[in-house]
Amino acid sequence: MSAVDQEAQGAERTLGQLVASATAEMSALVHDEIALAKAEIREDVKRVGSGSASMVAAGVLALFAVPVLTFAAAYGIHNLGLGLAWSFLIVGGAFLLIAGLLVLIGVRKFKKVKPPEKSIASVKQTAALVQTVKPHPRPVSDKAVGVARSSS
Repeated sequence: MSAVDQEAQGAERTLGQLVASATAEMSALVHDEIALAKAEIREDVKRVGSGSASMVAAGVLALFAVPVLTFAAAYGIHNLGLGLAWSFLIVGGAFLLIAGLLVLIGVRKFKKVKPPEKSIASVKQTAALVQTVKPHPRPVSDKAVGVARSSS
């Protein structure tokens, strides 16, 4: 169809058809915006997952491995000739250092999480566009029928 045919068809559409068309187009726009936001958030969820895995690994290390390894390492250092108290202090400090490094790795992963910038920009652009839309004035025809209004 040519542009003239489409304009002629558009001029003949009823108000109900125009509202239905506008509603369908707005619905499609909202669905597209939601799909974009989901795609951006999915990437951030992956980053949060890997950061959380580092934090969980640090917690598991602290809860299960530390007591066993602490005793083994402390008694090993004690067998080298150092006092037992100093041996436990050295081992405890080493485990705190390892846990601190794992926490830093997790924090670094969390800092890479950003808001869905593309979705926010798209929504702002859509809102700005919708605010600038003005209704088209309808031409007054000679066949227009006046409506009598009753006054109360």
